[in-house]
Amino acid sequence: MQLKQVHRKRNDGLMFFQGFLRRPRQIASVVPSSRFLERRVTELATVVRAGSVVELGPGTGGTTRALLAAMSPHASLLSIEIDPDFIATLRAIDDDRLTVHHGNAERLAEILRHHAWDAADAIVSGIPFSLLRPDARRRVVEAVWSALAPGGRFVAYQVCARIDTFARPLFGPAQVAVEFRNFPPLRIYVWRKDGGARTLPS
Repeated sequence: MQLKQVHRKRNDGLMFFQGFLRRPRQIASVVPSSRFLERRVTELATVVRAGSVVELGPGTGGTTRALLAAMSPHASLLSIEIDPDFIATLRAIDDDRLTVHHGNAERLAEILRHHAWDAADAIVSGIPFSLLRPDARRRVVEAVWSALAPGGRFVAYQVCARIDTFARPLFGPAQVAVEFRNFPPLRIYVWRKDGGARTLPS
């Protein structure tokens, strides 16, 4: 690893830990994702074939950089981050394919319209769904379902397994992988959207 990358990783780690201390219910871990997790997520999301990718909860941008590295030169990435302290770091990533939006994933449909996007081929989420209120979880999952193009993939990397329970009524059973080369080890849930119209039960 080059010296510049080492410094970036250290700075990202410090910023991530500070973010956890400020908002522990928005950031589930005290350290950023490992490069092994980042690589696994991009592979499972098949972003190499995607023209439009949405990232929810990019944090300090480790997964953002991994997505950009795997994406086509002609693809676009929209990264949506709720923590204002991470926005400047994300916007410092020098890539014309990247758009950073400061906002809430619950308003995904509105955000896509704001950026003139119709739908996403892949949505990758690092949001800790188990820490969200039940009504917020519902809104985010429904927003993701609506925003995905038919055949699109939704990939969520999580500490807890709860997302599989409340996403299943919309997406069906998930494909599940575990990445142990991360602290803490994380489950990666993968869904592919079919063409049917569905809603979550009230």
